Formats: sequence, C-alpha cells, structure tokens
Amino acid sequence: MKTKIMHKFYLIALLPFFVLVLLFEILPLINIVIESFSQVGGGFTLDHFIRIFSTRLYQQSIYNSVWISIFSALCGIFIAFLGAKAAYNASTKVRNIFSTVLNITSNFAGVPLAFAFMILLGNVGILTLIGKNYGIDFLANYDLYTINGLLLTYIYFQIPLGTLLMLPAFGGLRKEWKEAVSLLGGNSFHYWFKVAIPSLLPSILGTISVLFANSLAAYGTAYALLSNNISLLPIRISQQFVGEVVQNQEFGCALSLVMIALMVVSVLVTNKLQKKSGGVR
Repeated sequence: MKTKIMHKFYLIALLPFFVLVLLFEILPLINIVIESFSQVGGGFTLDHFIRIFSTRLYQQSIYNSVWISIFSALCGIFIAFLGAKAAYNASTKVRNIFSTVLNITSNFAGVPLAFAFMILLGNVGILTLIGKNYGIDFLANYDLYTINGLLLTYIYFQIPLGTLLMLPAFGGLRKEWKEAVSLLGGNSFHYWFKVAIPSLLPSILGTISVLFANSLAAYGTAYALLSNNISLLPIRISQQFVGEVVQNQEFGCALSLVMIALMVVSVLVTNKLQKKSGGVR
C-alpha cells in the first residue's frame, strides 16, 4: 500500500516535467509535421519537399550542413578523446579544474564565439596582425570569413562538449585490463587498440552522434560570421520565419522536418553501429 502511494506521489512530482515536454516538444513537433504537408491556403501537399530536393539552393544547404557536421564531429571527437584521456590520467584535483573549464567553454558558442574569432583572426584581428608584422603567412593570409573559417569555429565548440561526454567513459576502464595485457606480452598499442578503444567504442559513437546533431542545428555562429554568404540548413529555415517581406512557415516547417529526419538517421545509424560493437543489447 505504501509503495503504491509513493508511486503515485512520484508521478505527481513528474507532472510538471510531462507538461513541459508536451508543450515545448511534442505539440511543436506535431505542428511541424502538419504544417510541412500543408498548403498556404490549406490542404495537403508534397510541393514543399519536391521544392527542397529539386532546388539547387536547398540541396546545397543540406549538403553543406551534413558534411560540415560530419567533419567537425570527427575532428572534435579525435581531440576530445585525447583530452579526456589526459584528464583521466591526471590527478583528481587537475581533473576537477579541467572539468570546470570544459563546462564554461562548452557554453561559449553562438554569436559571442563568432565575435571572439573575429577579434583573433578577423581582417584586423590580433593573430592576423601578429602574422603580418612578423611575416607568418599562415596567420597573415588566413581568411576567417570562408567555409574554412566556419569549420574552425565549429570544431572549436565541438571539442569541450565532446570531452565532457567522453570523460565518464574513461572511468569504465580498469587498470587490471592493462596489467593483464602486459602479463600476456602485449604493449600499450595492444592495450589501446585491442582492449580500451573497443570498450570505449559505444561511447565514442554516441558522442559523435551528439556532436553531429549539435553542429547540424548550430545557427548563431554561422550567421554572425558569414550571414547569408553560405547556404546552411538552419539559416535557410530561419529565412522562412523572419523574412522582411514574406514569411513562409509551411515551407520552413518542411525544411525543419528534413533537419529532424537527418538527426533521426544519425541516431539510428549510431545505434546500429553500437549494437555491432556490443554497446547496446
């Protein structure tokens, strides 16, 4: 009897959470799906999706968003893996300080991040002027306002998030495993590539999926840095809702649904790979 009462109490305590999920996630998602297949004057249509996949502008925006997200996620996970490994081998005090710094930097994104890179690597940025004064061609000639500059900013904000996500995974490694490899005649190479990395693979794949979604939906940094000079899916979506002349929310919802579909595909692919690696049963 007491267990049933506590169970009901927990359900009541979770009610505000369920209300928030309903109002800010489920209902908006339903509305996006409905609007995506609706004409401006009402009625069902597939014209929005036909336009998206047959127009060069929107094809390019999907392509750019996907490959930038994949590239930044892979670069981010590589550096994050090394950072998490270094923190794992450090003392508890150093690890706590490192985690604090990561928490701060992982939230430093969007427009502030774009402005910070402008100050450092813009046309009159600090590092750019240093490169010009001391003859460092790489810094002097670096063009931040290109796709390469955008990639640099994306990789930057992927690293702290990826490191934060990878840190707990390293806690699952056991010192006994390394000792067992040594007793069997193995070295560090055998330990990492035969034991440690396969054990961490589910976490690595899950982190890549999160980083992909994080990059795919990023808007503020790209818009502040390049405005409309690059075709990205989030920028094209925003144009349908904040246009100065005409707003086309039905078409914007269709673009949003395409982005959601890309994220769902990335999650499904990750889950499939995790099952093959033994991380999900």
